[in-house]
Amino acid sequence: MEEVLFLNSVEKKLDFGSPPFAVDRKSVDNSVVAVTDTPFEFAPSQKSSQHTNRTPPILKSKEEKMTGNLVEKLKPKFVVENELIRAFIAELFCTAFLVFGGECVNAQYVLSQGKNNEWIGVSVGWGIALMLAVLMGSKISGAHLNPAVSFFQLTQGKMNVIRFLVYVVAQNIGAFIGAFGVFCVYFDAINAFEGGNRTVTGHTATASIFATYPGPFLGTFNAIVDQIAGTLVLCLGVAAITDSRNEIPSFLQPAWIAGLLSFLGMSMALNAGYAINPARDFAPRLFSLCVGYGWEVFSYRNYKWFWIPIICPMIGGVLGAWIYEFFIGYHIPDETLLEAEKEKQLQDVLDEVADIENQLPEYTDKKQLSDIASIHQETVFRDI
Repeated sequence: MEEVLFLNSVEKKLDFGSPPFAVDRKSVDNSVVAVTDTPFEFAPSQKSSQHTNRTPPILKSKEEKMTGNLVEKLKPKFVVENELIRAFIAELFCTAFLVFGGECVNAQYVLSQGKNNEWIGVSVGWGIALMLAVLMGSKISGAHLNPAVSFFQLTQGKMNVIRFLVYVVAQNIGAFIGAFGVFCVYFDAINAFEGGNRTVTGHTATASIFATYPGPFLGTFNAIVDQIAGTLVLCLGVAAITDSRNEIPSFLQPAWIAGLLSFLGMSMALNAGYAINPARDFAPRLFSLCVGYGWEVFSYRNYKWFWIPIICPMIGGVLGAWIYEFFIGYHIPDETLLEAEKEKQLQDVLDEVADIENQLPEYTDKKQLSDIASIHQETVFRDI
């Protein structure tokens, strides 16, 4: 009778909505009570959850429930299923971020006449903007952010024509939006610097915030060489950094690419400002036309300049990527082939030892044979 009363009191205290087998121990008599081996019977709807999950769930605070789950709740409503559209969005956004960050650096340099930002700061600033942009978009679209990069990928068969065109459109729209953001942020500073007159050349020119313009000493042919060479180095470096055979971890690649762009800014910017990106130059140039800088942004030097940062980087990008493959990429040993060669040589050694053992079973100590095999194995791996 006492046992039945004890079980009834325990059943009253059990809470099936709480962690399994939770009992209010304060209400139970401290004395030891013998309980039969008959297990508790739960309702059918509770058996699976109560018997299979013995570990109490981690209780989250109200703040965690409100903030931590909100992103996951909204994700099904906003996620884009089409992979190409996702890539379009990523290229647009990340290129906009790159141009916004980089041209804000330009604006601070131009409007302060170098007082608030030295050229090394411009180079590093563009590199950091690129690093963050690549970091954000690399898992979605590959973060090309540059038609020259997309074009060399096209020539190597790594993307088709449709994807290439989608990327180029997204990159140009993003660059236009990025330039618009810079204009909004520095609107008053630009007006104060140039007195409200949008100028392309002269002491108060601010058009160089948005697009590149050549130095007064630079001829047309040298400008072509400059843009081809700069983009050649850029895409050669990108090809090397992203080559899986070089085993650079994916999370470090944005930093390496940022360092590459900063290097170009500190070494190849004197002639014409290292555009090396058709979208970064053309779309902001078009934006500067729309906000009052006039047709001079295209007619500068009698139309002998504006097309150079558009066409020449496309040539330089292809040259750089293929030069890397011909001189470096094709000559990197394939890890799979190396492993196969190691296994083949090791098998040859084992076969040789087996032949010796079969030929001299009564004269050769098996321990000596194992020593011979070990020596041969060490020799194989040392040679490889």
